[in-house]
Amino acid sequence: MTTFPETQQAPKVLALSLQQQFLCMFAQGFESGPFGPHYVEVGGWRLTGRVDVEALRLALADVIDRHEALRTVVSLENGTQSVLPVGAPELLVVELDATPGEDRERRAEELMIEAETRSFPIHDVPLLRAVLGRFDEQDSVLVLNAHHSASDVWSLQVIMQDLADCYAARAAGDEPQLAEVLQYGDYIAVQQEEATGPSVAASRAYWREALRGARLHVAPTRRKEDVAPGTSYHRFGTEADLSAEVSRLARATRSSPFMVLLAAFAVFVNRRTEATDIVVPTFAPGRQRRFQSTVGSFFNFVPLRVNLGDSRTFRDVVAVTRTACIGAFKHELPLLHVLAEAPELMASVGPDAVPCLFQAVQPPYTLEGKKIGDLEYTGIWKRVVPQPLGSETPDGIIWSMHLGNNEVAGGLSFSRHLFDQADVDEQVAEFLSVVGEMVADPDSAI
Repeated sequence: MTTFPETQQAPKVLALSLQQQFLCMFAQGFESGPFGPHYVEVGGWRLTGRVDVEALRLALADVIDRHEALRTVVSLENGTQSVLPVGAPELLVVELDATPGEDRERRAEELMIEAETRSFPIHDVPLLRAVLGRFDEQDSVLVLNAHHSASDVWSLQVIMQDLADCYAARAAGDEPQLAEVLQYGDYIAVQQEEATGPSVAASRAYWREALRGARLHVAPTRRKEDVAPGTSYHRFGTEADLSAEVSRLARATRSSPFMVLLAAFAVFVNRRTEATDIVVPTFAPGRQRRFQSTVGSFFNFVPLRVNLGDSRTFRDVVAVTRTACIGAFKHELPLLHVLAEAPELMASVGPDAVPCLFQAVQPPYTLEGKKIGDLEYTGIWKRVVPQPLGSETPDGIIWSMHLGNNEVAGGLSFSRHLFDQADVDEQVAEFLSVVGEMVADPDSAI
């Protein structure tokens, strides 16, 4: 048994959340998979103003002290996790080429890729790293890299907001004065308390009916034995007109841009497979209001079932998709609860057919040209540089559509050992063609 000196407390031990238990279904030890060294979440921000490196280092330590999830290690052997004492943060400072203009935007994105591809073992606490790339005294890039077992996309925005506030205080010579925050362990306790409550029971009943007879949409694979497993990232952009047309149709149908794009994706799948009953998972934040400022792995996989059987036009498809999305998000649950009510949902998944997910994100998140203290922060949401290797995801394909004010920036992450790049290129071109066709004339026959 491990003993601790009187001055050092024993680690706090927590159960795993249902989200973490679901990831354990795909665990491959600590060498790969969702608890491996390449399962990370990366975000980047351009900073305008002179950065005090030591103040930034102190602010990083403040954030790691504030959020227990950033110093929590999962044990796969006994299904628990332990909150460890605060460790020194890693802040790497890199001097970048001072070439102005678009070259800086590309270099900033390359810095994000470099951070993402570094090995990040889950036991290297704290589970947050930072890279500061400096073009000159007034223009820098800050990249945050968190292990995905400790953070999700939402959490990274929370971390950045807290970091900016702590930095402003430290740069001014003050102690940060942030409001108290709930911890991920608090969320786990609430999740356990509510597991048998009426709200969860009602949502489980919804899923039992909504997914009766359903099977996940899967993509056929072409396994390549000579290619090492890993996840590649294909990225693409669109014309500004397409984003405007998507938003216009969303308003006209009382939908969201996500619903319109998902409806187009259903038409795209129908044309490729002739399937009319299409179940595509997406990601949802998984947060109750009281945990919006908590860091942790909250995100849920939410199955969205779109049945095209009675749809004649794309407007019909959007209406069906809207209904499916409203019902699903209203009854959002961790996927383990959903699978308990629809155990055959993943029967379509196998070695030669893997899940296909679809998500749309509307930036900015929390910081977009916002000045806090002496620095102005602008999130880097548009990414165009492809990656042969990036953050590892379970075998499959994830479509990500990032909706800016004037354009759509897309990304497709895929298992490089299961899919050919040429097939990915073809699918992207075909999907964008379908989106353009559908929003241009939503009342024409599909």
